[in-house]
Amino acid sequence: MSAGAALSSVWAGGLEDDRLRALLREDAPQGDLSSRALGLGRQPARITFTARGPMVVACIEAAARLLQLCGVVAVPAVGSGDRAVARALLLEGHGPAEGVLLGWKVAQNLVESASGIAGAAAAIVDRLRAAGLDTPLACTRKAPPGTHWWAAWAVEAGGAVMHRLGLSETLLVFPEHRALLAGQDVAARLQALRRQQPEKRLVVETADPQEALHLARLGVDVLQLERFSPAALAELRAALWAESLTTRLAPAGGVTLDNALDYARAGADLLVSSAPYFARPADVKVGITPVPGDGGLSP
Repeated sequence: MSAGAALSSVWAGGLEDDRLRALLREDAPQGDLSSRALGLGRQPARITFTARGPMVVACIEAAARLLQLCGVVAVPAVGSGDRAVARALLLEGHGPAEGVLLGWKVAQNLVESASGIAGAAAAIVDRLRAAGLDTPLACTRKAPPGTHWWAAWAVEAGGAVMHRLGLSETLLVFPEHRALLAGQDVAARLQALRRQQPEKRLVVETADPQEALHLARLGVDVLQLERFSPAALAELRAALWAESLTTRLAPAGGVTLDNALDYARAGADLLVSSAPYFARPADVKVGITPVPGDGGLSP
């Protein structure tokens, strides 16, 4: 199932309506004062979203559903993960002006922010694929608080995967964890983790090449290499091969579009990055126009 198809099923099923309503409440806790004061009410209006420039679309289904919650008949013209060209139609709808204006800006902001993330993720993935590499890009959980639920869709729309959806689903032992185990047998504690969570891969982060090799010898499944250079990663990869160790290597911290290819060529099994979350939002043009007659709004 494509990212767009997955999103469509989520929004069609209403599973995220509460989150969308929360966005509306944040923006208009008592409704749209300007539209109400102007007496627009049920005046029929049309709304369109178009791309101002090339973009990777994300969360357009969520934007349509948000407008629907405002009483607007809204239909996406594309799906999440689609590549749109400049001036391409992304969404169109019609409904009472007050509903159109109530959902307009929140829906636009959501699509622009999500599509910016998707585009940044896609740029890294495209660069890897153009070089003939299938190294996965995994995005961290460092999206701004409150945005994880849609940032994950944006990441997938860009062709990347989520590194961690949250603390509850993965075993990732940081140096901060190990610092609190001072005086204890770390190897024994790691083995205990395996027994307690036999279905989970054991991931350990380190910033030290010697410690990384030691952890690989202990049977760690994945080493998250914090701030390793591509050269340091390549040296570690050679050391693992020399000992027939199969630990996977995941550079993290500072992985960007500029150096992703260097890390992949150095022998990374996957790239861990937060960079897409800091991308510039995509630019979506919104058009709102009156509809002749009642636009089908009368009972």
